[in-house]
Amino acid sequence: MRMATDAISEYYRRGGERTRLTASGVGRLEFLRTWDVLTRVLPPAPATLLDVGGATGVYARPLTAAGYRVHVLDLTPEPGVTAAVGDARALPVADGAADAVLLLGPLYHLPERADRVAAWREAARAVAPGGVVVGAVISRFAFLLDGLLKGFFDDPGFPPLVERALREGRHVNDSSGRGYFTTAYFHRPEEVAAEAEDAGLTDVQVVAVECPLWLNDDRLDSLVGDPAATETMLEVLRGVEREPSMLGASGHLLGVARRP
Repeated sequence: MRMATDAISEYYRRGGERTRLTASGVGRLEFLRTWDVLTRVLPPAPATLLDVGGATGVYARPLTAAGYRVHVLDLTPEPGVTAAVGDARALPVADGAADAVLLLGPLYHLPERADRVAAWREAARAVAPGGVVVGAVISRFAFLLDGLLKGFFDDPGFPPLVERALREGRHVNDSSGRGYFTTAYFHRPEEVAAEAEDAGLTDVQVVAVECPLWLNDDRLDSLVGDPAATETMLEVLRGVEREPSMLGASGHLLGVARRP
């Protein structure tokens, strides 16, 4: 696991995640939709939130501005964010320490199912009874679709990466010099609820974040850049975010669950 952790840390040290979710296009869509879901499922401020894997502060900062008490835990905390070093599989917090726990990144980078269930279980332990846990995952088919859009299939080394991801869910970027995603696990929609439930969480709902809208480059900037268009887009997608046929075509999924 050490080599994988080093590769993941190096990927995030390059800095792309600091602006990806707040700039424009697909990243902005992901942020706006995730934020929209959070505003509907989190307890009201000033609840205490544990943001596991939130080192860049993309969600911690606006949540703090909204009145929440946010504590970030990450393997590699970023400068400028009040955070402590922590592993999602062994959180250094007391039982029931938070009103809600966010896993908006750690589940991406745990290839082994036992480790992902451990992360969900630790979140369940850290949240108060009745509290909510929100976990983000990458769709099994996002790598393939993203590769088609960006022309990655022109690289003869890319199809084997996709084939393995489709077959096993595992992605290992062993293409030196290529800007592909780092070591990751890509979920089938049905796996999200199964892993959360195995960790003892209940009332699991799986939500499509971007739906298929992330594949429409031509209109995306106008949808996420104009306030009126953004509000219409969010309202429409709320109505279909749990539709099973939308889940596999979305780039990301959210699992929303509760501790009994």
